[in-house]
Amino acid sequence: MSYRLGVDVGGTFTDLLLINEDTGETFTAKVPSTPQDSSIGVLNGIARICEESGVDVSKISRVMHGTTVATNAVLTGKGSKVALVTTKGYKQVLQVARSFCPGGLGGWVSYIKKPLLAPLELTIEADERIGADGSIVSPLHVDAFRASLQQLKKRGGFAALTICFINSYVNGEHERQAKQIAAEIFPDMPISISSDIVPEMQEYERTQTTVVNSYVRPEVARYVDNLQQALVDKMGADVHLSILRSDGGLASARAAADNPVNLLMSGPAGGVAGAIHFCKEAGHNNILTFDMGGTSTDVALIQDAKARIRRETRVGDVTVRAPSIDIRTVGAGGGSLAFVPELTKALRVGPESAGAVPGPAAYMKGGEEPTVCDANVVLGYLPADVQLGGKMAINKAAAVAAVKKVADAMGLTVEEAAEGIVKIVNEAMFGALRLVSVEQGFDPRDFALVGFGGAGPLHANALGILSQAWPTIIPPGPGVLCAYGDATTQVRDEASRTYVTLLKNVDEAQFKADLQDLASRAKATLQQDGLDSEAITLTYQADVRYTGQAFQLSIEFTEAQLAQHGTALLKSQFDAEHTQLFTFALEDGHEVVMIRAVATAKNKRVPVRKAGSPDASLADCKITDSEIYFEGRYHPTPIYAREKLHSQLVVDGPAIVCEMDSTTVVLPGYRASVDHVGNLLINPA
Repeated sequence: MSYRLGVDVGGTFTDLLLINEDTGETFTAKVPSTPQDSSIGVLNGIARICEESGVDVSKISRVMHGTTVATNAVLTGKGSKVALVTTKGYKQVLQVARSFCPGGLGGWVSYIKKPLLAPLELTIEADERIGADGSIVSPLHVDAFRASLQQLKKRGGFAALTICFINSYVNGEHERQAKQIAAEIFPDMPISISSDIVPEMQEYERTQTTVVNSYVRPEVARYVDNLQQALVDKMGADVHLSILRSDGGLASARAAADNPVNLLMSGPAGGVAGAIHFCKEAGHNNILTFDMGGTSTDVALIQDAKARIRRETRVGDVTVRAPSIDIRTVGAGGGSLAFVPELTKALRVGPESAGAVPGPAAYMKGGEEPTVCDANVVLGYLPADVQLGGKMAINKAAAVAAVKKVADAMGLTVEEAAEGIVKIVNEAMFGALRLVSVEQGFDPRDFALVGFGGAGPLHANALGILSQAWPTIIPPGPGVLCAYGDATTQVRDEASRTYVTLLKNVDEAQFKADLQDLASRAKATLQQDGLDSEAITLTYQADVRYTGQAFQLSIEFTEAQLAQHGTALLKSQFDAEHTQLFTFALEDGHEVVMIRAVATAKNKRVPVRKAGSPDASLADCKITDSEIYFEGRYHPTPIYAREKLHSQLVVDGPAIVCEMDSTTVVLPGYRASVDHVGNLLINPA
């Protein structure tokens, strides 16, 4: 009997989910994150979940892990110092950038440019040149290049090297030659070349992406290697570690350490993968997801059970050319601080957060300032008489004392202040949901809303009211859903190349041959990690735009669709999506900019466990009676144990449904039921 472990490291908690691959039985655990070294929290969690489940750690064969190591390195500016090699004449490529200042029309007045990730003093030029058609205009001057590298070595002060030559996306021969020479001079240093990382046109984006890969590579490689070794020591040499990519696919530990730029949105991607898993099983293919944790909320739109993928990933001020699920983040979480500025006397919530330390006042870890979590405790949404995860007690008196600071500053009662805090944070999350739905041409009323994360189910019913997206779905184990997504998603890799050809001029036979070549490259990476080619499925994508535009849309298709409709399917799908986003489409001028092959290998399917015993009555499921404050008054409110609820029962609001990792609030006028998968469905009564 083998087990699979999903691990998600968040800003406040590290979540773990252990799955029996034969029966589908699951065990969950939640331990505090350890920001100074997140692997400590992971190992603490593994010890906790094995102790509580009684499962021998040696029976865990696969560990799937969503990590924020790369993200945090970029956000905090604590990545490695990077040296850069460019083509002669392109030394300032990162400095010139795209001449864009964030912050609106007057952004240039206040914008302070951050230091380059590869500073000019560590940038050298190589005398070489590849033409735009891939021909060698000028060969690499090897002796001069060696001399420049030796000078760079004497200067020192860097831990990673990046090589990015002009037009190397068409022909990477010079980059590979330069890497071979550099490896002789820097034998123990990680070296990234752009033709491996992102073989796509536009030299600034290609250089920036490859530099970011180098910037986080030593930190990620060290983390992955240490974690892999610790897992081998605990579980044996056969344990397989996979890391979640930003696009929702899994990568082997080796691939993740070599290409960490693909991990920048690894953490949030897990929750989306988990939400798709449970909703697809229940027949909900069009969903809006919101993952509310302790520090922030991530939202995404899923259409036809597929997440929308962006070809660029943005973290802080850094934008890289790497695929990621189209997730929008807002600084609204359970730990978001509420305050009343002296000047305006208007209540504000976030984006500052109490984080894991000192945390909300109710957690009794030293926090004294009011947070969203404290407001939920005051309102009774987070009951103080039911412990979080069976391990963490809540101090309501401390929460009341914290929220009273806001109440006194505004001349309100504590309950009114707490309700104001919750309403403001709900509006902030609703604004993010509008970004991925209304502002992209979608009506949220055509979607179901899925709330998860430690704090998501507390606010899901309220966000359902704001968005009118019904049913509002709370998946099983919502607080550890990211870990569930890590454990059930697919192994994935892709290969791409620049095409830049008018669609009407595309030769279909050559187009299919080029796609086959990319498919072989995408499959090779998975086969290198020991995956059987029979288990690998392929899909294709083409980035299409109108000639002269800088904006393109990714059109996905299969080999069978291409054989049936030819390249005409790219035009029809592009026109449909362009009309969805911008209300119009043009007759001609379609241009194929990029093509890529995406290889995926499915995990063994995990059986779905049935929820609750069908013999239990609603009274059997009740833990105790409580009360919540809603719309200006208190309402008597029963508290139910979620693990006892089943599909024959209906829970009328107001009610609270508790489980190990999260708490769901059903508001007055609404009711909750359980489907065959175990999802909690909230609808208007």
